[in-house]
Amino acid sequence: MSLGVLATLLLTGCSPAAPLNYLAWRHGIEITHSIAYGEGARQTLDIYQPSSATRSPVIVFFYGGSWQSGHKETYLFVAAALARRGYVTMVPDYRVYPEVRYAGFLEDGAHAVRWAKDNAARFGGDPENLFVMGHSAGAYIAAMLALDDRWLEQVSLTPDRDIAGLIGISGPYDILPLRDETLKVIFGGANEPATQPISHVSHGAPPALLVTGTRDSIVDPGNSSRLAARLRATEDDATVQTYPWVGHLSIIGAFALPLRFLAPVLQDVDAFIAKTVHQRHSIQHVGGVT
Repeated sequence: MSLGVLATLLLTGCSPAAPLNYLAWRHGIEITHSIAYGEGARQTLDIYQPSSATRSPVIVFFYGGSWQSGHKETYLFVAAALARRGYVTMVPDYRVYPEVRYAGFLEDGAHAVRWAKDNAARFGGDPENLFVMGHSAGAYIAAMLALDDRWLEQVSLTPDRDIAGLIGISGPYDILPLRDETLKVIFGGANEPATQPISHVSHGAPPALLVTGTRDSIVDPGNSSRLAARLRATEDDATVQTYPWVGHLSIIGAFALPLRFLAPVLQDVDAFIAKTVHQRHSIQHVGGVT
């Protein structure tokens, strides 16, 4: 498949994950499939470990699917790209509608993060530099875990202490009132502010990188700018990157090597993690922690 065909498919709303996964470079990566973090069939995760990982930053990546679908294997091309950059990357499945409604998928996300925190070192990861990341509905999950203390507190974690940073890709953070009838069922009504990440912003939130594309017709790019503005209003660190010419699917496709010309999203994730880890190290050093 040519680059032009791949780009055209993504830009027109198709998602050729199979060829992107086929083309994903796996050299130097060890992949461990379907480790259980819970008891349910969808409570497993895949781990992408750089062969040379030693106290490497850890990314827990949540995929999208309107809280109704998705499979971790589909995002091999994303996880492999992150692992090739040196990050221990974990991609969990989680329960979706109709098996669960709000907040079952958040509870699963919290348990996946707990598992990642407890087991990161086994795979060469640094549990003190754990980032939550997601695309679309997965960005919503990541944002809720980072901003609403309730979910991580259920597994004896807190966002300000245990989450190094939030990376949201085309996330729905402020989408009320809901108009889709299925989403109304999932979230218990058309206008429930407690279900929205933007409702839970408070001082002390982890730093955030929010990326989106001007051609996103599925999730309004304004979600990212509004959440960033709310974070900055509470003196929290938030960076927004808005890429021209990419939409809701092409922005995640840009992680794949053949499509990186679409948007520098991987480079921006790299820069954000490097900056955040450096700042955390500096704070620990000043505080006398080694």
